[in-house]
Parts: sequence; C-alpha cells; structure tokens
Amino acid sequence: MSFYRVVWRIVWPAAGAALLAGGVLGPGGHSAVVSAAAPPWMRVDAAHKLASFTVTAAQGGANGTLNFNGYANGRLTVTVPTGWRVHIDFVNSGAGALPHSFEVIRDTGKIPPQGIEPPAIPRAETGNLIAGVPPMRKDTVDFIAAPPGRYLWFCGVPSHGISGMWNRFVVGAGAGMPAVTIK
Repeated sequence: MSFYRVVWRIVWPAAGAALLAGGVLGPGGHSAVVSAAAPPWMRVDAAHKLASFTVTAAQGGANGTLNFNGYANGRLTVTVPTGWRVHIDFVNSGAGALPHSFEVIRDTGKIPPQGIEPPAIPRAETGNLIAGVPPMRKDTVDFIAAPPGRYLWFCGVPSHGISGMWNRFVVGAGAGMPAVTIK
C-alpha cells in the first residue's frame, strides 16, 4: 500500500504577497510539487498576526462523524506561531445528530475520556464543554497561541475524543506563518 502525505503551507515572500506551496510526499519520501489550494477553512492576516479557522464538527462521515473538518485521530496538524491571535468559528454541522465541543488540551500522548478544565491555553474552548454545542449550532473561540508546545484540538463531549475526535495543534516559537499539514 502506498502512503501519500499532502502538505499545505502558506508562505509570505519578502514582497508580502501570499504564496501557497503544496506538495505530495510519496513512498520513499520522494516529493513532487503539485497545485494545491489552502484549505477553505483557514484565513491568515499576517499584518495583525491573526489566524482564523472555521472548525466544523461532524463534517462528512469520516470516523463515524466524530471529526473536525473531516479529519480525526491526529491526521490533521495545525501550526500557529507563538503569540498570534487565534479565532475559531466552531460549527456543529449536525451530521449524526450529536452535540460536539472544541477544546485545546496538552498533547500528553494519552487521550482523556472527556474534556479537561481548564483548557491548556486560556479561553481555548467552547462553552458547554461536556454537554457540547447542539447540532446545527455555532460557537466562537478566541485565544492567544501561547505558550509554545504540542496540543490537541479535542472534542470534550464524553467518549468523543477518545473515539478519535481530535487533531494536532502546535504552537511554535520558530513557526514563521500558520500552516496546515494533513497525513
């Protein structure tokens, strides 16, 4: 079976224009540049150091609808530079008719059975963490990406996170611009 990894990264050249670089790493780590588009759910305002994301819970049927933007079990990694403001428009699509929540927790290598209070980064959680946001409802989350470290985007509704409703979130002191990696 072949393994392919798609990488999206926004790069700002000295002129300040946004350039999207995409690539595919195939078997043996050989790469080929491909035309790629930034995920439509990510917006970057470099001048104001703001990374905005639309995070949709239960997008499609991936992982039995226990996913964020269609990704689960750590297949998605979002990287944001330390100190940047992060804005999340959280949407529960309603697929599966389940409530969902969003929280940033520390990546300890163990997935907890439900949400953890307080979040690893202050204010990095939806309201009703354990009960969740009802289907077809929205919430907004705003926080500062600090301190540097490895975290998870995690659904705090009991049994959702441990069932795979989590992805990786990295706050990087050396990260130049926000980036999304999908494996």
